Amino acid sequence: MKKFEFTITDPQGIHARPAGLLVKEAKKYESTIQVFKGARKGDLKKIFTVMALGVKQGEAVTVQVEGADEETAAAAIEVFLRENF
Repeated sequence: MKKFEFTITDPQGIHARPAGLLVKEAKKYESTIQVFKGARKGDLKKIFTVMALGVKQGEAVTVQVEGADEETAAAAIEVFLRENF
């Protein structure tokens, strides 16, 4: 299992268009990818659960990746977040 924390810097937080791109990126991988905001969690491959977290600028999320391609998936998701949020 791979896990990392990321603080959102985008002034709009995780909003619809980039959230859709994030979900699309997560769907490329076989691993289970969960995102946590405090005690709440969501499946990173489902846009509604990502949007329901309501992540705002300055808030931290934890991404947990588990599965056959977890190393590759975790690295790709971390890069995607850095470049887009």
